[in-house]
Amino acid sequence: MAELSARHGHTAPAADHGRDGATAARFDALILPHLDAAYNLARYLSRDPDAAQDIVQDAFLRAYRSFADFRGLSPRAWLLAIVRNCHATWRMQHRRAPQSAPLPHGDGEAPEDAASLLVDGDTPESLLLRRTEAEAVRALLEHLPEPLREVLVLRELDELSYREIAEVAGVPVGTVMSRLSRARRLFADLWSRAAPDGEAVP
Repeated sequence: MAELSARHGHTAPAADHGRDGATAARFDALILPHLDAAYNLARYLSRDPDAAQDIVQDAFLRAYRSFADFRGLSPRAWLLAIVRNCHATWRMQHRRAPQSAPLPHGDGEAPEDAASLLVDGDTPESLLLRRTEAEAVRALLEHLPEPLREVLVLRELDELSYREIAEVAGVPVGTVMSRLSRARRLFADLWSRAAPDGEAVP
């Protein structure tokens, strides 16, 4: 359980030696492989790498304590649902509003103009000039409204099915599909705007 994530530099919670050794081993086998996916979601939801580490640590502790209740679900989806709840708790504790553009219809819809999602002072050109391609992708993702950013990360980075995303986000599969379609269109629009002289970003 104390295995390091080489990519992110954080650790999963240490095993509780008072627990059954077989339970701890099963937790390690089923849940620990999804540490990176948990960090990805926490990182994109919080948009704060330090906070993401705290959220993941809390999520793994909660997951370990409630592991006896885990039954037959996708381990990754189960863990990411806990990460999502821990992020909501973190946001409330830090009195932070959801970091996203407004959703005028309250159902995952987003402004039609992708340029309105760029923060003040940012231009597509400046994003590409000061970041590598991977960093530019992250920056553009972080400009999406939170519900759209969430489904895109869960689908494209964490590779969850529509049904698993619906379980994590607590919404119908149809809503997942609608949000994902809108997220992809907005991201593609932002990506094309970020390309110099209108060319495709390599």
